Amino acid sequence: MLNEWTEEGTTEYAAPCVLLLGGFDGLHAGHKKLLDRAKAYGLPVGVMTILGGKGQALFTLSERREIFARAGADFFFACKFTEAFKNTDKEEFLSALLRRYNVKAFVCGEDFCFGRGAAGTPEFIRGFTGIPVHALDVLRVGGKKVSATTVKEYLAAGAVGQANELLLFPFFLRGRVEEGRHVGHTYGFPTANLTYPDEKFPLKEGVYAVHADLEGKTYRGIANFGPCPTFGVTYRKAEAYFDGFCGDLYGKTIDLVFDGYLRDIRKFPDKAALAAQLQEDIMRVRE
Repeated sequence: MLNEWTEEGTTEYAAPCVLLLGGFDGLHAGHKKLLDRAKAYGLPVGVMTILGGKGQALFTLSERREIFARAGADFFFACKFTEAFKNTDKEEFLSALLRRYNVKAFVCGEDFCFGRGAAGTPEFIRGFTGIPVHALDVLRVGGKKVSATTVKEYLAAGAVGQANELLLFPFFLRGRVEEGRHVGHTYGFPTANLTYPDEKFPLKEGVYAVHADLEGKTYRGIANFGPCPTFGVTYRKAEAYFDGFCGDLYGKTIDLVFDGYLRDIRKFPDKAALAAQLQEDIMRVRE
C-alpha cells in the first residue's frame, strides 16, 4: 500500500528510528521543536513530507531534500497526495509505515491528523501502535501561529525578511541556470536566469536583494522575480545579477536565496534608465 502513494526514490530505512509526522513542505521554527525532540532519542530521524494537496508548496522536493539534510534529518519519506493517499484508512497508514520503518517513537504537532477523513490523531497512533508519541504544542510568535500558511502570507506580501525569521533556512529557489535573452550584458548587468517551478509557492513579484554561493564564494546581488516590461517580456522568471561575479553559470544548478524586498517592477523608457535604477538597487544591497 505504501508504494502506491510514496514518491519514487523515497528512502528505505531498516535501522531503529524516530519519525516526524506532518506535511513538512519546508522547515520553520515550530518544526525545529519537533526535530530537536526527535534528535533527543539519539536515533536516526526521518521526516514525512507531502507532495501536492494544499496548493503550492514552499519548497520543491529537491529543495526539501537539501533542507532536511542541513537540519540534521537522516532520511525522509514523501507521500503523494493522491486519491489512494487521501482514502487510506488511519490503521492502514500506520501499518504501512511500520512495515517499512523500525519506528521507536513518533513526533508530531498537537494538531496533526491523517487518514481518510483526517480521522487519525496522535492519541490514535499511541493506542494503535503502542509506540511513544510526542505531540508538541503549536509554536506562536507575537500571538500568531508559526505555520507554512503564515510564511506564505508573508511571501505573498513581499515580506521575505519576516518569512525568513520564521523559516529554519531562508527562502530560496533551486534551479539550473538557463540561456536567457543575453540583453543584460549590453547594459552592464548580465543575469542568471532560473525558471520558477509551478508547484512552488510564488513570492510577490518584484526586485529583491539576494545571495548565492557560486564557485566557493558567497555573492550578493539583486533579482527580478516576475515579468520584464521594459523589454516586453510578460512571462515570469527569476533573473539574478551577482555583484562582482564574472564566471560562467550556464547549465549549473544554484540556490538563489531571497534576503529582502527592494521595490516593485516597473517599465523604464530605455536601457540607460533601467541600468541607472539597477545601479541604485545594487548600491542598496552593498550597504
